[in-house]
Amino acid sequence: MASRYALLLIDFFNPWGFEDLASPRATLLAARNAARLMARLRRARVPVIYANDNFGQWASEFSMLVAACRKRSGVPAQIAELLAPQPGDCSILKPRHSAFFGTPLDFLLDEMKARTLILTGVSADSCVMFTAHDGYLRKFRLWVPQDCVASRTPAYTRAALTHVARVLHASTARSTGKVPRLATRG
Repeated sequence: MASRYALLLIDFFNPWGFEDLASPRATLLAARNAARLMARLRRARVPVIYANDNFGQWASEFSMLVAACRKRSGVPAQIAELLAPQPGDCSILKPRHSAFFGTPLDFLLDEMKARTLILTGVSADSCVMFTAHDGYLRKFRLWVPQDCVASRTPAYTRAALTHVARVLHASTARSTGKVPRLATRG
């Protein structure tokens, strides 16, 4: 599917919960907002890519991770229902923080002809930020909707958003408005 945009959902699926990564309450709120954004973007035919940690399980696949989250109770199960993959969605399992590191994401985005990445997920100050940095180095335009990311504390999230806006020239506009106009990258 060719699209100028691609939506990445980063590390929203975690069967063990989010206490070490982000506030569970903030994570659930970010997932709800990301689900609304995802529905809107799907109507506009923007591809959805799930980029999730493999938790050191080298023989796993994304569908197994989604199923494990659905079997749990609490926030992991709620998020799995909110952000359930649909036919045509893509997924990659990542071994480290960035969705680019050690994954075929570059090739996938090239095939899609994407030039703008919409980054959502957990943690804003770690995996989302590492992915944003790698996207910036690859000359992608970036939108990190501030209401679709979470970290361990609100202060960490604010600091991460300030950083990606200042250093990476990313938009951090909320997900509820129009897709922000993003500066063209050379």
